[in-house]
Amino acid sequence: MSDDVIRDRKDQHLDVVLSGGGRHARDAGFDAIRFVHEALPDLDHAKIDLGVDFLGRRLKAPFLISSMTGGPARAEAINAHLAEGAQHLGIALAVGSQRGALEGGADGGLNASLRHRAPDTPILANMGAAQLTQGFGVDQARRVMEMIGADALIVHLNPLQEACQAEGDRDWWGVGAALEALIRKLDAPVVIKETGAGISAATARRLIDMGAAAIDVAGAGGANWGLIEGERATEPSDKAHALVFADWGIPTARAIAEARAACPDALIIGSGGVRNGLDAAKAIRLGADMVGQAAGVLEAATVSTDAVVAHFQLAIRQLRTACFCTGSASLADLKRAPLQA
Repeated sequence: MSDDVIRDRKDQHLDVVLSGGGRHARDAGFDAIRFVHEALPDLDHAKIDLGVDFLGRRLKAPFLISSMTGGPARAEAINAHLAEGAQHLGIALAVGSQRGALEGGADGGLNASLRHRAPDTPILANMGAAQLTQGFGVDQARRVMEMIGADALIVHLNPLQEACQAEGDRDWWGVGAALEALIRKLDAPVVIKETGAGISAATARRLIDMGAAAIDVAGAGGANWGLIEGERATEPSDKAHALVFADWGIPTARAIAEARAACPDALIIGSGGVRNGLDAAKAIRLGADMVGQAAGVLEAATVSTDAVVAHFQLAIRQLRTACFCTGSASLADLKRAPLQA
């Protein structure tokens, strides 16, 4: 696939998301979750510990920025703002697609400058599972990690998107075996994530048994990449095909709870329709160790580093208040906070 096609597609993705399109028809499930309010918290609000260990580093708050980037000119500024914001906030950063840079195109800021902007931040490189049977393997994984000085690799699973994309990769025969081989051979942590349709309990268990370092359930309730592909499609039949999958997938709240039940000791990231810090608190209570957000921070990322910082400072404040009003001095306490029946 040419660099121009990949770049144009990424720009179209950005346009759809920023215009408010491609939203999932299903709710992420967080509105149905209610904490029991603690009217007499024996806590100092300022001293609540929101820190979490993630891939060998201590974060100040349990947030992972999952970026979506477009063509190189837009992507460079977005990636700079996200990296600088993550460094300032003490949270983690997962970059968007590096396929264009790997195949020789412009890197969109996905180079050594990213680590320079975020020297203390856990940074995760990016690779698509569908490419693992198309000549992309351990060598390419090492290259995308070295490109940005990454601590780990995220491999994304996006079968719905590929099926709805006119030029999508729809031959997934052997992808599971290739993914396990990559996990076993790569001398770095590999995180597996969906892209908005969720990971079932059985698949989460299978991925952990393969050796995955973490699972990002990326459930239904946020961006729907089938619909996003439908919106950028030019053929009416492609648009009609995608539209019926508007409510496809496992809602995020359910995906988190089921993945935790199936994988009690795994590192689980909850993403997909996380709108604010209260949703983040609910995700953690359901079993997530970390919370990811992509589309929710994208608009801020197109503006400035300060806008990214302000966006997450509000979410962190909301998470802290949820801890305060449940009597939770730490995230470990929050995981045990009582819920309303």
